Amino acid sequence: MNLLLYCVALLPIVWLILALTVFRLPGHLACLSSLGLAAILALTLWEMPVIDCGRAALEGFASALWPIILVIVAAIFLYNLTLKTGAMEVIKTLLTGVSRDRRVQVLLIGWCFGGFLEGMAGFGTAVAIPAGILAGMGMNPVLACLACMLSNAFPTAFGSVAIPTITLSNITGLEALPLGFVTVVQMLPFMILVPFLMVVVGGGGFKALKGMVGITLVSGLSFVTPQLIIAYFVGPELAVVIGSVVSLLVVVLMAGARKHQPVPAEYDLGAPASAGGSQRSGSMSPFIAFLPFVLVLVFLLVTSKVVPPVNTFLAQFSSSFQIGPQGTTSFSWVNTPGVLIILAAVIGGLIQGARFGEMLQVFAATLKQLTKTILTIMSVLAMAKIMTYSGMIGDIAALFVTLTGSFYPFVSPIIAAIGAFVTGSGTNTEVLIGPLQVTAAQQLDISQFWLAGANSVGAGIGKILSPQCIATAVAAVGLTGQDSTLLKGIFKWAMLLLVLACLLIGLLAGVMPGWIQSLLPDYTII
Repeated sequence: MNLLLYCVALLPIVWLILALTVFRLPGHLACLSSLGLAAILALTLWEMPVIDCGRAALEGFASALWPIILVIVAAIFLYNLTLKTGAMEVIKTLLTGVSRDRRVQVLLIGWCFGGFLEGMAGFGTAVAIPAGILAGMGMNPVLACLACMLSNAFPTAFGSVAIPTITLSNITGLEALPLGFVTVVQMLPFMILVPFLMVVVGGGGFKALKGMVGITLVSGLSFVTPQLIIAYFVGPELAVVIGSVVSLLVVVLMAGARKHQPVPAEYDLGAPASAGGSQRSGSMSPFIAFLPFVLVLVFLLVTSKVVPPVNTFLAQFSSSFQIGPQGTTSFSWVNTPGVLIILAAVIGGLIQGARFGEMLQVFAATLKQLTKTILTIMSVLAMAKIMTYSGMIGDIAALFVTLTGSFYPFVSPIIAAIGAFVTGSGTNTEVLIGPLQVTAAQQLDISQFWLAGANSVGAGIGKILSPQCIATAVAAVGLTGQDSTLLKGIFKWAMLLLVLACLLIGLLAGVMPGWIQSLLPDYTII
């Protein structure tokens, strides 16, 4: 009976996938129906009290609105405002000046810039902003979204200055530095592979790799090598930030060296039209055009843990409430990416010549544009909270442990991916599934660090499949309602990455921890 109950716990997830792919329901309807199914199962088979179910859903709604929906609204507002002021026309001209090759721009904007945004801000910015820019440059919106979603899979573990990895360290008691290093080691082959997949996706097929192997390989190597170094000597906080900056510089230099080479017509973005959507763009300097994005990066850096005095001061402007049936939910009112991005957008917009009235109009239009996206994310977060508090998520994990036994390492990334698919968050997946991974490692007498790292790998893959991530992407490029198109497009690549992750984690579980131990003799990781 327990085994059957564990299988039933999967029904809301199975239905969500079917609703999006087979029945092609819009994302908000698919998630609302999955929320209803999860609530019915929790109330009946899991005997969750009605009040607790309601409070769990309410906590999900609140967690969705702040900070997740806030940062998505902020990111799209910033992008829409640059369209209004004409700054995006200037940016497009400058970026195509680096390279008119669409494949190079996928690496430059999707991989490097997206990695930086994930490392500093997270919460959807690394998908929304790069996808919006690529689509604005003339790239097919669906391909732009798919490339940026792929890019976001593995930096997730170190997003928002490594909050997911730090959280996993705190709840499991594992040291953060070796945990971060083990995670980067596990991700190393994927950090090299993903740029190639992005070029294939962004270029419309494997033929897009012709003439791109060198710069694509170097973009991955220059990203992951600094990650390894920083994770080994400093810790996880700045691993992705520094890796993305180094990769960005390298890609720009290599793109400059390729400028004399002709760009195949099918990948040529061409020169953007000189007459943009605003007369302001004609006289706008490149610095002013980029200013809102520069301010985003400056604000996120200055308020992060890299500058402890500012971070500590702003941390006091926060509140905690017990909304759900257990624990408290914390809200940071100032030092949260959404607030900082809106601030950067307003300051940058004013300097670019936008009036407050214009900005309010753009903000109102952005909210209208994101109505269905907001409903989608609120529904899926409420479903996640109900499944968590009722015990359904724990039962899903227990199902895999029961069925796999000693082969558990081979499926540990799958469990994490399911958790991330439901929650749409790497951090929440670490909280939900991380302790289970460590407990399973203890029972199987293998490295706790190895399976904890596997949780981060699987969570990143599951996140790019999540309705929350898909809703963010479609909203960024004006494809709201086409969630099923993106899910189908990303599914095969995510499954490829997940299969490779399972093989890597399972086959090397008895070998790699010992080798890593020899590199980190001051820590016990086996």
